[in-house]
Amino acid sequence: MKRIGILGSSGGNLYNLGGKEPMKLLGEIQAQAQAAGIEIAAVQFIGAQASMDKATKNTPARLYTWNSAEKKIEASQQASLGEINEQAKKFDKLIAEQVEKGEIDGLVLVSCDPKETNNLAVKAAAAKKIPLVGTGGTSMATVQSMGGNVIATSGTTGTTNRTRAIAAIQALSKHWGLRYRPTIGSSAASGKAEEQAFWERISFRGIMMAALPGFIALALVLALSKVPAFAALGEVFNTLIAGLPVVVAAIAAKQVSGLDEVAIVAGVVAGMLSSQGGIIGGLIGGIGAGILALFLIRLALSWNFPGTTANIVAGGISGLLAGLIVFFLISPIALMLGNGIRSLIESAVAFSPVLAGAIAGLLIWPAIIGGVYHAAILPIVLLEMETAGMSFLGAVDMTGLVMVSAGITLANIIYPRQRSEATVAAPGFAINMIFGTFVEAAYPFMFSDKIVFLGAILSAGLSGVFVGLFNVRGTAYVPSFTAPALSNNALGFAISMLVGLVSAFLFTVFANRLAKSRRERS
Repeated sequence: MKRIGILGSSGGNLYNLGGKEPMKLLGEIQAQAQAAGIEIAAVQFIGAQASMDKATKNTPARLYTWNSAEKKIEASQQASLGEINEQAKKFDKLIAEQVEKGEIDGLVLVSCDPKETNNLAVKAAAAKKIPLVGTGGTSMATVQSMGGNVIATSGTTGTTNRTRAIAAIQALSKHWGLRYRPTIGSSAASGKAEEQAFWERISFRGIMMAALPGFIALALVLALSKVPAFAALGEVFNTLIAGLPVVVAAIAAKQVSGLDEVAIVAGVVAGMLSSQGGIIGGLIGGIGAGILALFLIRLALSWNFPGTTANIVAGGISGLLAGLIVFFLISPIALMLGNGIRSLIESAVAFSPVLAGAIAGLLIWPAIIGGVYHAAILPIVLLEMETAGMSFLGAVDMTGLVMVSAGITLANIIYPRQRSEATVAAPGFAINMIFGTFVEAAYPFMFSDKIVFLGAILSAGLSGVFVGLFNVRGTAYVPSFTAPALSNNALGFAISMLVGLVSAFLFTVFANRLAKSRRERS
């Protein structure tokens, strides 16, 4: 088994790119080394509480070393940087001796100091011609000038703890002919080399729950925009709602790839290009970006690309490719689907109001989630309201979207899976009822449970049947309790609204009870 030493510091530029968190930085290297079957034999890492470009001898710092008995990284007591440097020189001598004795087969250098605190170890490594990898343009150039056998190097700009660790271990594994598959996921930073397939990290519930703060922000802005003094926030809400697919895409890319900042960039790029496809477009774009980011960074590093270049490829090109696929293929399909839905509903209305209500109700959630609501539903609503002041599809909008969302959020207030979900659901329910809008409040719960998702569609379809049965014409985007009075059939509209709310409520309660029972059994 090959053994390596890890030498360096929190660095100058590195400090703001992961160096300020030495345990995470070192933990990533340890995890990737374990994935390649490489042992850690020594660590000498200086972590200062300021960039080395600005640090002084009095700057607080710690020395991170390797406990060979317990196989773990340890941190010293905090002291001044001057004192820590002196301690580090003692370990430099010990590591140099390990290299000379053949107890270390390679070094990972992270913003090292080859002229001072790492001088002896680097000289010993140069003499033994063992492979050296690392980051830090200036320091690695100095190592090469000292005769070091540098097999891979890059700057720190545009890299992360994970990608730097992967790049280093990839180079060493290739040099030694070792089989190495980067470990990706939450376990990596903890030093546990547990590989998880990307499809196992695709969790709609996890993605949507992580996006909850974005939904809360939407709810707050929407509520404030209804206050006359803050009416200008209406445009802010429209901007935020348009950006929601970007948020979802960024989260999806990060979770699927496990590449942190690199994946977030990829997800944002993909999300911006996927926004016309709504939440579904954002999900597809983000998942695609995450898969491509993981594949491309592995490919780039296997071709000996520097870490910075590999990050650019993974973060930029993966997001661009995934986004372009959604932009040119999926979004046009969504638009065509929207036009098809509109034609279908128009034909059904002419044939049978009950059939039209059922079709509109069943399709309205897929339409808004898929980003085709504005192409399929809204134009008809606006045309109807322009001539009559109320709309058949406007009524279905209220019963099948707003009331169904209210039913889902109410169920999660009264009978949530977890207490925290009640807090999330409350603002959405309030806006649904008070303002007759913000159906997006139901998204996190719909995407996290198939029963809730199916229940929303069926509840909307059922409420649409009642809208057709009573031949209701009405509108959404008004306070829910006033909507019946603004329709052509107050009682029929009220019943239809109640049907949508109660049905969605019961479906969601059932789903939550089932989920809680499964959790208790396990």
